[in-house]
Amino acid sequence: MTIQDRLIHFVVRANWVLLALAALGSLVLASPGVVRGIIAGGLIVTINFHLLSRTLKKALKPPHLASHHSVLAKYYIRFIISGIVIFVLISQHWVNPFGLFIGLSVVVASITLATFMEIKRLIFKEAV
Repeated sequence: MTIQDRLIHFVVRANWVLLALAALGSLVLASPGVVRGIIAGGLIVTINFHLLSRTLKKALKPPHLASHHSVLAKYYIRFIISGIVIFVLISQHWVNPFGLFIGLSVVVASITLATFMEIKRLIFKEAV
């Protein structure tokens, strides 16, 4: 398995695990608005990550390479839809903005964790 495959598989699994841990932890420690924000933010960002992954896999799969314009158009459409959903969630007071921020950070946290794990693997592989 290549380093890219390992990282992608780790990030995909870690997204859901971190979202579940954050949601369960917030159930004990936070108000319902924060819990809803963490869950909503985590779902928004995780679904966006999966859709982006699928778009890039289809676009870069030979022999039918897609135009970069179509990839960017899909990206901006998802970005606008996400912005509208976030705006509605906050403006209607369905979620706490702090909880939403934590939820939206799930993918960043999983990518950071995957990077540290891979660096650790490379350092200890070199040491042996």
